[in-house]
Amino acid sequence: MDNRPNHTIYINNLNEKIKKEDLKKSLYAIFSQFGQILDIVALKTLKMRGQAFVIFKEIGSATNALRSMQGFPFYDKPMRIAYSKTDSDLIAKMKGTFTERPKKAPMDRKKGKKGKSGGAAAGAGAMGGAGAGMGGGASMQGVDNAPPNQILFLTNLPQETNEMMLSMLFNQFPGFKEVRLVPGRHDIAFVEFENELQSAAARDALQGFKITPTTAMKISFAKK
Repeated sequence: MDNRPNHTIYINNLNEKIKKEDLKKSLYAIFSQFGQILDIVALKTLKMRGQAFVIFKEIGSATNALRSMQGFPFYDKPMRIAYSKTDSDLIAKMKGTFTERPKKAPMDRKKGKKGKSGGAAAGAGAMGGAGAGMGGGASMQGVDNAPPNQILFLTNLPQETNEMMLSMLFNQFPGFKEVRLVPGRHDIAFVEFENELQSAAARDALQGFKITPTTAMKISFAKK
């Protein structure tokens, strides 16, 4: 019954109360660790609520994502993930409407077939553009030599970073307690764990993680 492996994974059982843009950013944050994402499709129509498609550049990335994130608690609901049907007409239609007129997607569904070939490239451009120009100048110096402790200091975060996105990334590690953003600064944050061994494991795993395609997060121990 399972669909054959392909570049696109289909996710359902998503929290329907989350805004579409926040949902897409959070999905990108947790799935980009598996490989390059060409596009994420999420529509808030009655038929498509609580569902999304993540299109990877490589099939292997989609396979790893499906295996690793199956049942992952995403906004308090376990994700259900499967391979999308290959060359699904629904995907073609949705990608066309998504790239051309995202706010009027239900009305323009007939136009969707035009966007089949260009949709992924347009989506990749939009994703790539989201983080462009934000990578420089955000790093802070003098924290790399802080002694190990339970609090991590994050720098070089892109402008669209929010507390929920960071929580999604770090709560997969044992001992996670909380994320603290700094008022007036989008580029830095603190993440607290129960002890320094747990914080070190998260630091090593997520060091250099790209929240957007152009911005690699820097993680060090916080100064006390």
